[in-house]
Amino acid sequence: MDAQKTDALIIRLADFSNTSRVVTFFTRDFGKVSAIAKGGKRLKGPFESALDLLADVGIVFLRKSSGALDILTEARLTRRFRPNPASMESFYAGCYVAELLAGLTEDYDPHPELFDAARWALAEFSTEGDYRLPLLRFELTLLRENGQLPAFDECVHCGESISVGGRYSFWVSQGGLLCPSCQKQEYATHQVQAGTVAILRRLAEASDSAASRMTASPQQLRELRHTLTAAISGILGRRPKSLSYLKF
Repeated sequence: MDAQKTDALIIRLADFSNTSRVVTFFTRDFGKVSAIAKGGKRLKGPFESALDLLADVGIVFLRKSSGALDILTEARLTRRFRPNPASMESFYAGCYVAELLAGLTEDYDPHPELFDAARWALAEFSTEGDYRLPLLRFELTLLRENGQLPAFDECVHCGESISVGGRYSFWVSQGGLLCPSCQKQEYATHQVQAGTVAILRRLAEASDSAASRMTASPQQLRELRHTLTAAISGILGRRPKSLSYLKF
């Protein structure tokens, strides 16, 4: 067994025995990894209380073969997740990030950009700023890294470019927008203004600093939320549980 070292976010914790835990990490270099942390439930155990949900940690683990769980040998706390104390929703936003990383990534499939986006979003949730756009940006990065980012530049049916002032419908099964000429009644619940589409495109490509400065109107935030909820629920086959605690 080779020892592997990497940065990681803790996205799931489960009891394994009276003293040990199974910890699921999303790592920068190896993707999703699940490992047994022997003694991980002890307050003064070998991991020095580093095993908290959404903690940013540096880990060393022994990678096993034949589908067995890896073995965690070291976890060094880099930063504990501390959501904005004035906003309980910032905590649930963190839980939503963990839920998506657990449900929409594969074992040992690294996505460094997605790891960086998740780490940035969690840091943003710890500030006094609005958690909503950072969360939406994380979701867009996740969809792009999975190869399932919807097309936001033209109608997926006729190819007409998105124009200023237009109003479009999001077609979940085809992963894109329908122009007014191609819309059908069954897609009326997923209406998106052209201005909201422009925010989606900018947010998907924005740097950390640019994303931190972006704003959106209440109506645009609702349209952004509805669009990405439809896209992600379509992939998962269900609505993410953590979304029930978030308001847009």
